[in-house]
Amino acid sequence: MRGTMQSRFLRPPGALPENEFLATCIRCGKCVQACPYGTIKTASLLDGVTVMGTPVIYARDRPCYLCMKCPPVCPSGALKRGLKEKEQVRMGTAVIAKKECLAWQETLCRSCFDDCPLIGEAIIMDNELRPVVDDKKCVGCGICENVCPVDPAAVAVRPGGKG
Repeated sequence: MRGTMQSRFLRPPGALPENEFLATCIRCGKCVQACPYGTIKTASLLDGVTVMGTPVIYARDRPCYLCMKCPPVCPSGALKRGLKEKEQVRMGTAVIAKKECLAWQETLCRSCFDDCPLIGEAIIMDNELRPVVDDKKCVGCGICENVCPVDPAAVAVRPGGKG
């Protein structure tokens, strides 16, 4: 019995678990075409033969704005339909590198908190005004990673989730 493969790529909203996603995605590019923000890209040969042609999101460059236009156009079911609310999405989870995060180094910064689409839920500020991610509410859209002023970003989305 083979274990479930963990994706190293951020997938669009509604993506099946990685093994199922790779087996189901027909690499048609319809989700790429449907994305009004140009967020969804096509994995290249440099990303690996098994993922080549599949949709990926590079959040640091352009995050997912959760418009939800991609799942309905997926003909294979690799992106589950029926996600009505952005809170239902589970693309991954943001992780804050406290040693690199300005707020955790006693410099006022609220970029990830202020730009999170789940205002006051997925990223909260602790009593010392430092960002903390709520794993149960973070949808993994990558907006926090995209707006982080530190280079490389002090917050990154760990891919994986259900939907």
